Amino acid sequence: MRPHQKLAAWSKGVDLVIDLYKATDRFPKEERFGLTSQIRRAAVSASNLAEGAGRHSRKEFGHPISNAQGSASELETELIIAYRPGFLSETAFAELMAKLERIGRLITGLSRQIREATV
Repeated sequence: MRPHQKLAAWSKGVDLVIDLYKATDRFPKEERFGLTSQIRRAAVSASNLAEGAGRHSRKEFGHPISNAQGSASELETELIIAYRPGFLSETAFAELMAKLERIGRLITGLSRQIREATV
């Protein structure tokens, strides 16, 4: 098992990417190169955690974790934008946001662990 596969944030992030791909498949076709693309790119940046976990030191892991945190914030905003005009149902929006919030907490905890270990 690779180091990133042991991270709950990575595993839950991959699950969220799959859910988001399914949800964005139902968006209007004219959003394919707009919001759909933005959401998918932000979601796929869970791969930042895989990149960081593959680094040689904990200190090098900090930057990819920071990128993952930024991508999670970006994704939150994009989901709100998708919800307001009705591209996402209230139920789908709530479920995706809950999953994203959980991942955000996991990333924050991971960031804290890395900072404390490198001090």
